[in-house]
Amino acid sequence: MRSETPAAPVDDSVPGDGLVKAGVILFAIGAVATLVTVAPLFLGTDPFPTVAYTVSMLMGVGFLVAGAGLMRSIAAQRRRDRAGADAPAQAR
Repeated sequence: MRSETPAAPVDDSVPGDGLVKAGVILFAIGAVATLVTVAPLFLGTDPFPTVAYTVSMLMGVGFLVAGAGLMRSIAAQRRRDRAGADAPAQAR
């Protein structure tokens, strides 16, 4: 019965998952900050201080962090696949 809940929780996480999640969060914060800093241009109000523009740089940082997590995940998957390919074939 495949519909039953397994007795032990399955850990599907691989190295790099945490970096991807952190990168997504940083990217979202940076995207919101970018929208906030661009809004005064359209609304005709005074621009925000430099700190607001600095926070908007988190969008690029988040993209890089998520990319690093993706590369780490790819490397872990390749190591796992090579270890499986190096093992002798088992008879069924």
